[in-house]
Amino acid sequence: MAFLGGLTSSLSLVCLLGSLGGLITEPGGAMAQNSPANSSPGQNVPARQRGMVVSAHPLASEAGVAMFEQGGNAVDAAVASTFAISVVEPFSAGIGGGGFLLLYDAAMGEVRSLDFRERAPQAATETMYLDESGEPQSRASLDGHQAVGVPGTVAGLYEVHQRYGNLPWQTVIEPALRLAEEGVTVHQRFVDAVERRQEVLLANPAAREVFTREGAFYQVGDHWRQPQLAETLRRLAEDPGDFYEGEIAEAIAADMAAFGGLVTRDDLADYEPIWRDPLCGAFREFEVCAMGPPSSGGVHLLQILNLIGDRPLEAPQPNHPDTVHFLAEAMRIAYADRAEYLGDPDFVEVPVEALTSVAYAQYRRPQIDEEQATPSTEVTAVAASQLRNLRESAETSHLTVVDGDRNAVSLTFTVNGGFGAGVVAEGTGILLNNEMDDFAIAPGVANLYGLVGGQANAIAPGKTPLSSMTPTIVLEEGQLRLALGSPGGSTIITTVLQVLLNVLLYELDVAAAIAAPRFHHQWLPDRLILQEAGFAPETVENLRQRGHEIEQWQGWGNANAIVVRPDQTLAGAADPRGDGAALGW
Repeated sequence: MAFLGGLTSSLSLVCLLGSLGGLITEPGGAMAQNSPANSSPGQNVPARQRGMVVSAHPLASEAGVAMFEQGGNAVDAAVASTFAISVVEPFSAGIGGGGFLLLYDAAMGEVRSLDFRERAPQAATETMYLDESGEPQSRASLDGHQAVGVPGTVAGLYEVHQRYGNLPWQTVIEPALRLAEEGVTVHQRFVDAVERRQEVLLANPAAREVFTREGAFYQVGDHWRQPQLAETLRRLAEDPGDFYEGEIAEAIAADMAAFGGLVTRDDLADYEPIWRDPLCGAFREFEVCAMGPPSSGGVHLLQILNLIGDRPLEAPQPNHPDTVHFLAEAMRIAYADRAEYLGDPDFVEVPVEALTSVAYAQYRRPQIDEEQATPSTEVTAVAASQLRNLRESAETSHLTVVDGDRNAVSLTFTVNGGFGAGVVAEGTGILLNNEMDDFAIAPGVANLYGLVGGQANAIAPGKTPLSSMTPTIVLEEGQLRLALGSPGGSTIITTVLQVLLNVLLYELDVAAAIAAPRFHHQWLPDRLILQEAGFAPETVENLRQRGHEIEQWQGWGNANAIVVRPDQTLAGAADPRGDGAALGW
């Protein structure tokens, strides 16, 4: 069943780094103690290189490492961590949502990608969120049961585990089941997320039952149990098919019918995850692999890397104004193309080869004014006929896992907005997604993240909405070099880009690469977003003088990554903007 090389050592967990920006490294030749080590964020901690998990929450990372301790491999650890995130951070991702996974098989030297994204129910229509006059109905695609797409997380996790896992299915679910049953301590990010969505959560009786104590929201430090979700996980441990064809499916469909949702028993029974070819391209001496459509992440990551090409990026700092300006203009081009061309490849023709070709980058690069920002109204997608002529012959959560054999999993999954649709399927504890908002509900109408789209991403029955999720794996001379990803809606692609460049070109250590200040441009709205206090005042003024409309935000994303260093030891880090932790074993 599995070929990823299970681990058999019984060495215990050696390190859990602090909840803010944990970093773990494995210096060659250092021996670990068989007990946790006390350490502070950023401190180098000796550890045997048997595996590493970095996720958005320490308890989820711990669940993954527990699989290593029991002889599991990278897939076992990733599945366990994913289920655990569903329990401890339901506002960002869960079994009521979906996602994408990249898998690097070290023995075969190949990367595979799995699409377990949510899909439109069969009753969905292209105009379902428009009123009689053709105008979008306020928040119809964001709140409530009609915003829900068919969930794919359980099917995707079971599919990858059945093909590549070492441990029994029940074993990988057990940590999440225990967390739901015994409860967890409420943290600040949970409280903040609830505050942003409290109105819609209180409006749904089942969500109110799960996320409040008789109508009163939990506070930091409170103990929170989820007995209904624990029972659901217990059922899934015995039979994962129950989610799609059993009692769980019946409960979801009944709840949908009661509140005007569109997902039916048939929609659930018909759901299947899809193995797709990963999108890989050369960037200098590296091979960068990411998720292809229906994610736009891989296309635009490779587009921007091609636009960089051999152009020198000013050193030593990654936020030199010349670099920020050039990359912002490259981002502007990529997101303009996203709005025109990207969608579900099972429904529309996506010109992936052309958009990611060196020829296209060579055509587009001269259009970037190195001194002055080009207004987005003047940056449009290349006409389809012209693009054909350029063909060459040739809220969300992320976790990263590498095992002792250097197999890797980069997995991003989501319920879309914070707490998804804000509804729970009664009796199941399952928070449901609002992924239908990732479709273009009308041409030119922005979604939750300000992204606009056209016909390629229009709603259709069974269609997968376009995503920005960008799980990424980088190889060097055929060997694993870097695995990374991030949540963050439309900022995911640019976050992954900057972390990648910080590691590969600026040669920052992985913690510094993730903690570095970020910037983002997505074509529309026409603004350059800078991390507040992350850029020198003279840099900000320089960019304004070039014509950029500047907005400064406190920060965004919750990236994590694992680097394989030249001596084959590992270094991993979680984002200091979140509560994640790097755990080594």
